[in-house]
Order: sequence, then structure tokens, then C-alpha cells
Amino acid sequence: MKSLFDKLWDAHVVVPETSETPAILYIDLHLIHEVTSPQAFDLLRARGVGVRRPDLTLATMDHSIPTVRISSLGELDIVSETAAARQIRQVIKNCSEFGLELKDFNSPDRGIVHIIGPELGATQPGKTIVCGDSHTSTHGAFGALAFGIGTTEVGHVLATQCMLQRKPKSFAINLSGALRKGVTAKDIVLRIIGEIGVAGGTGYAIEYRGSAIAALSMDQRMTICNMSIEAGARAGMIAPDDTTYEYLAGRKLAPQGTEWDHAVERWRTLPSDSNAHFDREISLDVTTMKPMVTFGTNPGMVVAIDEPVPSPSGSDKAFAKALEYMRVEPGKPLAGTPVDVVFIGSCTNARLSDLEAAAAVVNGRRVADNVRMLVVPGSQRIKVEAEAKGLDAIFKAAGAEWREPGCSMCIGMNGDTVAPGRLAVSTSNRNFEGRQGSGARTILASPLTAAASALSGKVSDPRELLD
Repeated sequence: MKSLFDKLWDAHVVVPETSETPAILYIDLHLIHEVTSPQAFDLLRARGVGVRRPDLTLATMDHSIPTVRISSLGELDIVSETAAARQIRQVIKNCSEFGLELKDFNSPDRGIVHIIGPELGATQPGKTIVCGDSHTSTHGAFGALAFGIGTTEVGHVLATQCMLQRKPKSFAINLSGALRKGVTAKDIVLRIIGEIGVAGGTGYAIEYRGSAIAALSMDQRMTICNMSIEAGARAGMIAPDDTTYEYLAGRKLAPQGTEWDHAVERWRTLPSDSNAHFDREISLDVTTMKPMVTFGTNPGMVVAIDEPVPSPSGSDKAFAKALEYMRVEPGKPLAGTPVDVVFIGSCTNARLSDLEAAAAVVNGRRVADNVRMLVVPGSQRIKVEAEAKGLDAIFKAAGAEWREPGCSMCIGMNGDTVAPGRLAVSTSNRNFEGRQGSGARTILASPLTAAASALSGKVSDPRELLD
């Protein structure tokens, strides 16, 4: 009997792997953006080949795009750094030359690549999905096999619609119980990473299962799968169910009419069989979970917001170095630590429900005078929907900045950065040294915790405001 992962892997093998060679896998959807695609297109030019399946390639601009309003390349030169502007110009040129549709400045569909794929209905159960970005695991929330690839592999997929891949092992993470008030999907995945470590998923494809997963919305499931890579996993997956189908129904690139009926019938066969084998398995109860915050320089260095930061062992120099960089004192909780910047956004937490949750916390309140709060929607569509609900007005009235869609401060390569030495509470996915700017310090947290921290000017437990 087979797991969800085994079913998808077997369905896409063109040539099986051997002891000497990886398998050749067929790819159903290739997502590209401006940062990891330029060299790949140069490979095509050097070999004199075109894109094999332009219809299975979805291109957008997200990493380098400024989050201030611009509508032309001329304006880009004014507000953007040289390298970022060059990448954007190049993706426009490459997509035009190779016949690919690009979600550009003026497209109502533009946004972060891992947000617009599901939004458009291009992400679907049973597909293999790749992108030159490690957070491609996001799409696994739909029952897809999705993983990040390198620039050379981007070139291979553009040219052949296939790629070389060794089959990872399988890892089941069973989640039971019900989330308590103030605890979110972000807290679940941070707790998982804290439990298994940043290398705990290395060599595995993770399937998240159980009653707690079944109770989550698609936005919440995407948050969990998104950070599978932070646990070292090759992919993160959740079996499709009625919640999945309801999300996809009627979307622009989803099957329509009778094709939809056939697709759902096929998708219902994908969940893991009851006696499927997994190479590793753990179980966690989400009922006991609390809001989580990172205290170090990797996502595995994480504690509940009201629990003390652990002390390093005498031999763990890397742990001690991380605490020194973060200016964190072991033996004390992070709650109450002064905050300089709050960032709500990224492919982890920039969906409409994330913005709604944060807005509910700040509504009628003011951001602390010493805090800069940046709110960045994940796509143009989310921005429009949020504005129709008045969320932008709530954030602006509170003293936050309401921005245009993009990766923004998650990666700090587009003008949105945290100054050296400053501390940011961020809803993004990585907290290593300099991730959000040279010398910047990052605490990863949920939108609720980030919003609560913006109001108080210090790391704060959102449950106090929700009560």
C-alpha cells in the first residue's frame, strides 16, 4: 500500500533511478521568478533550445520588486537598487524572447510566486511542481509534490520539462487536538521544527496528517508546508480533501465543468492508504501548543513566548554565538524584549487571512512610537481584497505602512531592510544573520504575535490582547 508521496512519485517517473543515476521525473508546473532564472535562460541560449512547455511555466516578479508603488521601468530605476532593477529587466526580456507569459507590474495576478500559484488554481493535487526557490514546498498543502531546485535545474526543466531527482524517504507527522486561542499554524510549524531540529527532515518528504491538519484552512496548511524546508525536508505535503476542492473550485486555471468532476474523482484517490509505510513517524498534540518565537539564528532555536531561552552547553559554541548575535539572555523569556521593526508578509504569512488576523489585533489601537510596522500583501489580488475589507485603513490608522505586493523584508534585497543591530519581529521564514539586512536581528513569529509586539513595542503574547 502506498503513501501520498509514493503515489505522486511513481506517477511521474519517466526513467527509474538506479544505484548510479537519479530518476528522471516529469514536471507538471514550473514556477519562475527574476532571481534564479537569468542564468537558466542563458543555458537555453547557449544550447540553442527553447522552452519545452511554455503552457506549464508560470512567471512572476516578486523577490526584487520594490513594495512602493511603481508602474513602469522608468520608475523602477528611481526606487530600486541597481542589481534588483537589472534582474527585473532581465526577466521581462527573457519571458518576451522565449514566449512566456509574465505577471508583470500591471498584471492583476502578480504576486509572490508561492501565493499566486494556488490563487490562480495552477497549483493542484497530484502535480509535480518546481521552482528556483526553496519554499516551493508551500504547494504541497494541496497534495502536490513540490520542491525547490537550483538554477541549473531551472534550465533543465525549461528545456525538457523533466529533472533528475533521487527519491527521498517518507516522514509522517501526525497532529491531533485543537488549537487554542492565539495559537496559529505558524506556531505549529515552529514547534515542529523545534521538536525535530533544522536537520530533522533532511532526506525526507514530510506528510502532515491527523485531525488537527484536517481542521485547518488552506491558508493555514500552506503556512505549515511552506516551512518544511526549514526542517531540512525535501518536500512537505498534506493530502487533498473537501477543503482543498472548495478552495480550488472556480479558480482561473483550475479545471472547469466536467473536467472538474473528473479531476476531483482522480484527486480523491491520492491520500495515503490506511496501511501505508513511512520511514519515520512522530505525533504531536496541538492543544498544548503556545505562541512560538525564535531566539537564535535558525528556526529550530525556538521557544514558547512565555518560556525561558535555554542556556548553551559548554561545548556548543554556535549556540552561544547565536545568542550573542541576537543579544538574548538565557534563562529569561523573550516576552518584554524591545522591538524596532515588525514585518507582516512573505510567502509564509501574507495571505488574506493573515492580514485579517493582524488587523483584528491592531484595530482601534496604535503602533508604538519606537516601532516601524510594515504590512505587505502577498499578491495584487490579496491587496485588492484586503482594501475592499478596509484592512489597509485599519493598518494605516494604527500607524503601519501599507505596501505593494512582494517578498519585501523577508529577504531584504528590494529596498525593504532592517537596519544593523535593530530587532524585527517577522512573519517570514528565516532568521539567520543578515537575512533581513546586514547586522539585522530577526525573531520569527505568527501574524498575531507580530501585531501584538508592534503595539507594545516589545515582544508580546497576543493572547493577552485577544482576551
